[in-house]
Amino acid sequence: MSEHVIVGMSGGVDSSVAALLLKRAGYRVTGLFMKNWEDDDDEAYCSSRQDLIDAAAAADVIGIDLEAVNFSAEYKERVFADFLREYQAGRTPNPDVLCNSEIKFKAFLDHAMKLGADRIATGHYAQVRQFLGDWQLMKAEDGTKDQSYFLYRLNQAQLSKTLFPVGHLYKREVRRIAEEAGLPNHAKKDSTGICFIGERPFREFLSKYLPRQPGEIRRLDDDRVVGRHEGLMYYTLGQREGLGIGGVKGAPEVPWFVCAKDMAQNILYVVQGHEHPALMKDHLAAEQLTWISGRPPHTHWVYAAKTRYRQPDAACEVESVDANRCQVAFAAPQWAVTPGQSVVVYESLVCLGGGIIV
Repeated sequence: MSEHVIVGMSGGVDSSVAALLLKRAGYRVTGLFMKNWEDDDDEAYCSSRQDLIDAAAAADVIGIDLEAVNFSAEYKERVFADFLREYQAGRTPNPDVLCNSEIKFKAFLDHAMKLGADRIATGHYAQVRQFLGDWQLMKAEDGTKDQSYFLYRLNQAQLSKTLFPVGHLYKREVRRIAEEAGLPNHAKKDSTGICFIGERPFREFLSKYLPRQPGEIRRLDDDRVVGRHEGLMYYTLGQREGLGIGGVKGAPEVPWFVCAKDMAQNILYVVQGHEHPALMKDHLAAEQLTWISGRPPHTHWVYAAKTRYRQPDAACEVESVDANRCQVAFAAPQWAVTPGQSVVVYESLVCLGGGIIV
């Protein structure tokens, strides 16, 4: 009998095409829809009901069964609680990273194995290969859609059980395959916003869980008060929009950017100009390290790294690394390196792993 693969189907086109391609390749395929958020799950934001309908419609066209599972408790405990703690501490977490490691490739993987699956699959844009005895996480063929940054916490056991069927395709090809196969979601808009929570007014959403704490906005260069903030948790380093700073007497008409937070004094510091030195860093430290091979990278080798998803690879060296912490030095200063985000290290197309910027 052929291998049994359970595909995480979100209702979107990528996971639907992943299931379709596996079915065509001769695998025994089952779809699995994950519901991971129940608080204020309504049509305005999460629309999980519509997503389930879309996933079921796609599964019907493909000719596979679709099951549904509720991981809301696991999501709230493993992902959302950490999300709130990080914002409360003044950092800017990336919930997609934790969501992948704790829900999609842990809770889902465990559930699929109990159902008798040989492997799982998702619609992520990434690739897996086995090389010299190691399972490696590779960048997707479509560099504009590559999602390896969000998957750097996966380990050897997880990768050995995972397939990424659309990782070798460009997005336009995925949509073409979906349309030609008659999948009803072939033109569905890509999901955005917080993993499983959806796209919603962020300050309003966060204020439901963390109380607002207004304070002063000060100019870093001279400590002058230039405005008021609604709470440090609502702002991230490099942020330009939503600062509410109008014309400041004696200041040039140049955009303002968040450059630092003083949590003890509840002060938000800003500077003017995208290239202000306070926004540029050529070193960082990271903790909560995860290396996909189980081994850290060599120190003082030239690698590439990202400190946020939508940025080009930047040449770097890993200067030191131990079990809990590493130091990364960049060949050129990086803009708005943000605590709470992830630094992810690459060797050519291979994702080596990374950690949380501190």
